[in-house]
Amino acid sequence: MNATLSEKGSRSTQRRVAFATIVGTTIEWYDFFIYATAAGLVFAHVFFAPAGESIGLLLAFASVGISFLFRPLGAFLAGHFGDKIGRRPMLVVTLVLMGASTTLIGVLPTYATAGILAPVMLLLLRILQGISAGGEWGGAVLMAVEHAPAGGRGRAGAFPQLGVPLGMLLASGVTAVMTGWIAPGEAFIEWGWRVPFLLSVVLIGVGYLVRRAVDESPVFEEIAAKKQQTKVPIAELFRKHWLLVLLAALVFAGNNAAGYMATGGFIPSYATGESVGLDRTDVLLAVTFAAATWFLFTLLSGVLADWIGRKRTYLIGFIAQALMVFPLFWLIDTGSLPLLYLALGLFTVGLGLSYGPQAAWYSEIFPASVRFSGVSISYALGAILGGAFAPTIAQALINSTGSSASVSLYLLGMTALSVTAVLMLRDRPGINLSINNQAEQEVGATVFDHRRAPAIERTPEFEETRV
Repeated sequence: MNATLSEKGSRSTQRRVAFATIVGTTIEWYDFFIYATAAGLVFAHVFFAPAGESIGLLLAFASVGISFLFRPLGAFLAGHFGDKIGRRPMLVVTLVLMGASTTLIGVLPTYATAGILAPVMLLLLRILQGISAGGEWGGAVLMAVEHAPAGGRGRAGAFPQLGVPLGMLLASGVTAVMTGWIAPGEAFIEWGWRVPFLLSVVLIGVGYLVRRAVDESPVFEEIAAKKQQTKVPIAELFRKHWLLVLLAALVFAGNNAAGYMATGGFIPSYATGESVGLDRTDVLLAVTFAAATWFLFTLLSGVLADWIGRKRTYLIGFIAQALMVFPLFWLIDTGSLPLLYLALGLFTVGLGLSYGPQAAWYSEIFPASVRFSGVSISYALGAILGGAFAPTIAQALINSTGSSASVSLYLLGMTALSVTAVLMLRDRPGINLSINNQAEQEVGATVFDHRRAPAIERTPEFEETRV
């Protein structure tokens, strides 16, 4: 039987939402990753040169982490207004803020030109990037998941997650083109690094137009129609669900530490340094390849999350990640370019499997009235605990021990922390996300709840949407 017009319309809306969220998050994370890449390759020379090479590199990586400290502020603001005025307006605001900040970094004066004012302005713009990133993710995933059928939330939630590896692929790919062909050698340090930042002004226009065309989340429309917005969502979130926020943040910490340290700014810097000595462009192309494999396994994890559950998919991903934390550096330390590709490709298998299900699981464990605040703040706190200073910690460990094994141990510890948190959360695929189901959403999200988790009715409609 042919689908009804309403069903076709619903599917059409879901496709538009999926496209809009993946385009928006790709642009957002391109902006964010281009900074991390430039920090590892350039900023120690152009903004922190007086500190010397080693300390300058630490300061450059620390500037990457600074923005993470301001993610909770972005999450608080976007969560508060996203739960009160809607998901879509906050997506547009955060996207414009990120694009403007990134473009302005591309026109900053260097330390040689402006002195101490140059790194100060760089840090201020990085803080604005952090505020934007803290608010953007929650809105994107809720637009995707709340528009999706119950049995397809894992796949729908994977689309905004795909924006992260795509953003990294775009950032490392553009930088590789600049270092390898357009502005090789000293030209990249003199002016070439600015071009990827300036390109953001074009991308932001595309993202803005796409996102303006997307309908508001049906769950929020229902909340607004019934005038059931929470007056102070943040206060209610921490009063009732503080443990849930903590566990959700820890779930993300292990993945984020590995993602930012291994495929963000640290690996390009480490692999092109004296101990390994690979070519800058070759390493950036390897990171681009890793972003592609990360993309594929993130997409696969969304499908797996609908079939075997979010929790099992996470555990498989973290096991794969733990198995690779030592081989990652063993392979890189050989100085072989093919083995660098192998190392990064295998490592991103676990990264993808432990990232794709996050949107659906976060959305299902928080009640509708504080959902935007819950997912945004948990994500922001997890980023601080995980990726904020992972490159800085890794560089400090290398400086103090002289061995990459210390970095592997750090990653193993972060992975174990996340596995512990995963085991303490319940899987609730198919739970009704509507405000009408608020009472059931309030309980059952963690293993510590004194009341049993609400039973999920596996209706024929639910099973059909899993196909």
